[in-house]
Amino acid sequence: MSELLHNFWYTIAFGKDLKPGQMLSKRLLGEPIVIGRHKDGRVFALRNICPHRGIPFSHGWVEDNDVRCCYHGWCFNTQNGTCSEIPSLTEYDGVDISRIQVPAYPCREVQGNIWVYVPQSVSDLLTLDRSQLPEIPIIPELGDRAPAVYETTIFPCHIDHAIIGLMDPAHGPYVHDAWWWRSGPKRRKPKLKEKQYEPVPLGFRLAPYVMPQSAKPYKILGNKVAIEIIFQLPGVRFEVLNGDRHQACAFTAITPLDETKCEVFQSLYWTVPGLSLIKPIVYLMVSQFLGQDRDVVIKQQEGLADDPNLMLIGDADAQARWYFRLKREYLQSQKENRPFQNPIEPTILRWQS
Repeated sequence: MSELLHNFWYTIAFGKDLKPGQMLSKRLLGEPIVIGRHKDGRVFALRNICPHRGIPFSHGWVEDNDVRCCYHGWCFNTQNGTCSEIPSLTEYDGVDISRIQVPAYPCREVQGNIWVYVPQSVSDLLTLDRSQLPEIPIIPELGDRAPAVYETTIFPCHIDHAIIGLMDPAHGPYVHDAWWWRSGPKRRKPKLKEKQYEPVPLGFRLAPYVMPQSAKPYKILGNKVAIEIIFQLPGVRFEVLNGDRHQACAFTAITPLDETKCEVFQSLYWTVPGLSLIKPIVYLMVSQFLGQDRDVVIKQQEGLADDPNLMLIGDADAQARWYFRLKREYLQSQKENRPFQNPIEPTILRWQS
């Protein structure tokens, strides 16, 4: 099940990391992509190769509605990829430059994240009906708010290992050890967890439930704080907290760079006034958590290099099994050109952690 999923929106960057007039060289599902921002704030994405002599557009610059190559000054429209100017041409050359085109990816900025839609093949971009694209995943109840805290980390592994590693509920006491959170598995007796899960479009969710009174840090959101965790293909996770006064959300998007690396985008949203004062502390916490997950994945690669048979056991691994079932059904539905049918049924999962 190592195939990378196409025909999805993928997070490619945080909006705050792309200034007006700036371009960034990225890689997405093995393809070279340049993303950029016009002076009026609009974002765009093109295949990052000039068709003239192969130099990446990211070495050039944004100019009006175009991007200009730094080698010979060829100019391309950022919305449809058509060539708009070749400075060296004269009227005697008789070249119709409008027939020269580079692939332009659908690109949008939503809730502070920049998304790029990746079809099955680059050639599909030339005939893609952009009015029929799926909706971009959004964080409910937070409007167009940008993240208060955001962090990104490269995981040197296939996206499948990153996804099932970040979603499994049993690794926490063994991977995440911090003085402000927990002190390791030997100092904490495992407790039985019992949670209700149910299907959602292209995924599943932990059904909303009210946090126990002992969860004191969540009191900042008010009383009777409810939590809901949603996972959707291709690799998007929302952890939504709703109190009677404020809301917060931890958003994770995992984007495959190629078959061996992926980029994990982690961002936090909240509506609590004054909480920005502790942003530096929160940044350190998020960075430490992601770093611990990355470090254990690096260790995992040593064992995976020998291509061992792996096991998924018990309810603690049920979400990992669901992920592969969802992925298998999606690929089959694409192959058969039929609607996706969610294979997940409502169920209660039990594990110790």
